[in-house]
Parts: sequence; C-alpha cells; structure tokens
Amino acid sequence: MEYERWTSEQRTETVSVDEHDLEVAYYDEGNGEPIVFCHGIPTSSFLWREIAPPLADDYRVIVPDMVGYGNSAMHDGFDRSIRAQEEMIDGLLDELGVDPVTFVGHDLGGGVGLRYAVHEPEAVDRLVLSNAVSYDSWPIETIVDLGIPSTIDEMSVDDVQEMVEKIFRSTLAGDPDEAFLEGMLAPWNTEEGIVSLSRNAIATNTSHTTEIDPGEVTAQTLLLWGGDDEFQPMEYAERLESDVSDAELVGLDGANHWVMVDQPEAYLDRLHSFLEGA
Repeated sequence: MEYERWTSEQRTETVSVDEHDLEVAYYDEGNGEPIVFCHGIPTSSFLWREIAPPLADDYRVIVPDMVGYGNSAMHDGFDRSIRAQEEMIDGLLDELGVDPVTFVGHDLGGGVGLRYAVHEPEAVDRLVLSNAVSYDSWPIETIVDLGIPSTIDEMSVDDVQEMVEKIFRSTLAGDPDEAFLEGMLAPWNTEEGIVSLSRNAIATNTSHTTEIDPGEVTAQTLLLWGGDDEFQPMEYAERLESDVSDAELVGLDGANHWVMVDQPEAYLDRLHSFLEGA
C-alpha cells in the first residue's frame, strides 16, 4: 500500500505549539535548497506523494503532517487553526535548522504559508499557493458542519469515512486513484481520528486570513491553481495576484481543488520551472 510506504519513511519531531509539546510526523528527503509542502483539510502529507519525491533529486523536500492530521499528534486539547499550524511550521523548521525555504501550500496549508510569508519574510524566499484559503474564501459549509461536536457525536467511523470519500470522489476531475483515496481515508479510521478531524474542522477561522495583508508578502510567488475549483475559485487567485507585488497566476484548466492529484505532471512541470527561475 502506497500510504504505508509513505508513513514508513516519515520521521518525527516534538514541536512546541502554544506551550503544548506535540509530535509532528514529516517526510524529509534529498539535499539542497529546502522546499516545505503543507497540505489542507481533510488531507495529510500523502497529498504530495507524486510531487515531493521527484524533487528530492535536486532539493531537500520537507512534508509535514499538520498537527491533528496524518501521523502527527491527534489527541484532544490543542489548537489546530492555521495560526497554530504556522507556529508548528516555524518550530519544526527551527528544530531542523532550515531557513530560508520555498513554501508550497494547498488549501489550509496555503493559508499557513500566506501567514508565514507575511510574518516571517526573511524565512520564505519563494511562495507557491495552490487553491489556497485566503481573505474570506473559507470555510466551506461541509467543513463547518463537521466541526459541530453534536454532528461528530452522531457519526460512526464508517460514517465519517463515507463522507470524506464522497468529498474526494465528487471533486476529483477524473476517475479516482484508489491508492490516493486509501491514503486520504487512513488517518480517519479510529474514534480518535474522527474527533481530531472534527476539531480540525471547527478550527477553520476566517479571521486568520482576513487579519493579514497579502500585500505584505515579499516572496516571489506562484499561484498554481486548479481552474475548475468549486471550493477556492479562481477569483480569489486573481485577487491574490493583484495584491501580492511579485505574483504570477497559472491556472490549470480541467483541474479541480485537488490540482496536484488531477494533473500531477503539469503541476510538477510548472513547479519545477518556477523553482529553476524559468
């Protein structure tokens, strides 16, 4: 199983987030300039399985599971918002002695990268945002509902698995990759997992992107966007392109929200060109 191979290659580091010592699982391969990949909800680092490993020949790729996701800490009692995830990223990179980086973020992970690039401009040389949350573009209704404690109390593990699978099957541009689906469902196959997913959902706080000014981003920025996204539509990418001083928008037609899954070859090719300065 691809997910099992991916997780077998992960490392762990303890990172302090809001004075909580939390275990962070991450994939770390290659040498050279560091690239950090950050996923969103309801995914994990496995989202990047077709993008990060090929780049490890030329770069150091670091792909964490956000806290509350994947194989990182899932127990109750800590914040999972993108504000907290930003603190996790900062702490993890400090532990690894990595600075500066190229930051590649999707969905909530893009919101993390946007905040990090604004707050720590010296730490982010280049920024890639893919179908990222920004401004008041989020959360979506499905995620809001999942975050209500009474909702998750009424759902079994099988119910949550079915709901998450339906999200992917209905929003992937082509026929679902069964290995991808298995990997996306794997973290949410226990009671602890589904409670953590609910806590992740309730932590989707619009204020954490509306409180920052994208115009303060100084990093060279690529907006590599799935053109057919119904969750984070192209109009938000166009707004970011207008507000970020050094930004280029590239839309991949035929790709939905999961752009790196819908068009992995085109995504990797365009990302590689950006990294090489082409």
